[in-house]
Amino acid sequence: MPAPATTYERIVYKNPSEYHYMKVRLEFQDGGVGLNAAQFKQLLISALKELFGEVDAALPLDVLTYEEKTLSAILRICSSGLVKLWSSLTLLGSYKGKNCAFRVIQVSPFLLALSGNSRELVLN
Repeated sequence: MPAPATTYERIVYKNPSEYHYMKVRLEFQDGGVGLNAAQFKQLLISALKELFGEVDAALPLDVLTYEEKTLSAILRICSSGLVKLWSSLTLLGSYKGKNCAFRVIQVSPFLLALSGNSRELVLN
């Protein structure tokens, strides 16, 4: 008696999360540039405005944490605006005439996932 044919079902999980969280760091070519939290957020908005215009610069974007020493932050963006924010940060090349680049360190629909990084884990 032949074995019954196996059937496979493809299941696609569409993320229902309303927000995505990004851990980013701003790096300057020459260093020595300091930004406070308000200037950092203004830089994010101007990057969006430069690439996508006035309407898309109005995306709900929040800076949840910001460290002035390292110029790193955790951002919250609506899921529909994640790609726009990410691409505008990638294409941003200067701030006040100084060369800079955003480094996206982690992205997740869950804020808790950004609390640790397995790539930086040190085992004793």
